[in-house]
Amino acid sequence: MHDTRPRDVPPDALPDVITRYLKAHHAHDTATAMGTFRTDATVTDDGRTHQGALAIEAWLNRSATEYTYTNELSGAQEVDAHHYVTTHHLEGNFPGGVVDLHYRFALRGGLIESLVIEA
Repeated sequence: MHDTRPRDVPPDALPDVITRYLKAHHAHDTATAMGTFRTDATVTDDGRTHQGALAIEAWLNRSATEYTYTNELSGAQEVDAHHYVTTHHLEGNFPGGVVDLHYRFALRGGLIESLVIEA
């Protein structure tokens, strides 16, 4: 039987496309962040799914300005060659003020096919 449990990896072992997305998102660089997604990608955040480039771009722009917060990468896991999970510790002026979020990435063709952000 194949072991599908995620294994911890150092952040520098993450695929380049994930690293580029995380750096661009942290820097509020929407253009660079958009270059990491497939045109038909989906992002699910805060219970809402954003499908396709226009919806994801609007989500990126809104999430960059909605709240002020720090975002510290606190862990990374590889599920398989196409699925990764990063864990982020956020503190800021959003409801609750502190949260640990899991970013679940699915990759296809060297780009992000889906991203699910959840606590």
